[in-house]
Amino acid sequence: MTHRNLIIHDLEILAPLELAEPFDQGRIGLIVEGKEEVEIICTCLDVTPAVVREAVFRGADLLVAHHTPIWHPLTSIRGDDAGLLRDLLGAGINVYVMHTNYDRATGGVNHCLAGLLGLGSVMPLSMGLIGDCHLTASTIAGHLGTSLRVWGETGEIRRLALVGGSGFDPLVIREAAAAGADAFLSAELKHSVARSAPIPLLESTHYDLEAPAMRILAGKNGWIYLDDPPCLSMIP
Repeated sequence: MTHRNLIIHDLEILAPLELAEPFDQGRIGLIVEGKEEVEIICTCLDVTPAVVREAVFRGADLLVAHHTPIWHPLTSIRGDDAGLLRDLLGAGINVYVMHTNYDRATGGVNHCLAGLLGLGSVMPLSMGLIGDCHLTASTIAGHLGTSLRVWGETGEIRRLALVGGSGFDPLVIREAAAAGADAFLSAELKHSVARSAPIPLLESTHYDLEAPAMRILAGKNGWIYLDDPPCLSMIP
């Protein structure tokens, strides 16, 4: 058993709170307080009902998540919020959230993504990373285990910029282009941004770009990764 505060201390070294975006204020750190003594730790991308049920089944004492289950201040606890919190508090499970601070941290979401794609000579952008590579759009999709939407003409990509999650910011795309990027990888692209981009854009999903970091975090520490991927389908 380890005291909860010791684990939180290590997590805050890994992803310092001051790295978080201003909109994350009050939405990172210990979001749900449970047992003080911790033995079984799980990680996840989203604190969904399915993830919480699995955490309870596994006997988890701490759930380390990327996205907070509480985005807005609660003036009442009803419906889905009530069910989620009832299960967490009933089992004494702590929930600790690392969001944009973990995106920006060395070894965090963007670095895990760069490592997965084999980028070399990695350098920071204002939101993400850029690095050298020998990739194509299809090999990137293969590394991610998913499909990509490609905006623009791509051949061999020798320098790739990336931002995990929703990162198609026109200013960052131009920053990446100025730094020599051949393409830019992120999620949740707007049509207006795609039309004005100076370099090809590779669009994956929010989930596929951020889940690997939580899986890697679990693997490095001997924790349990709990997955609940979104159910996506194409309707003809």
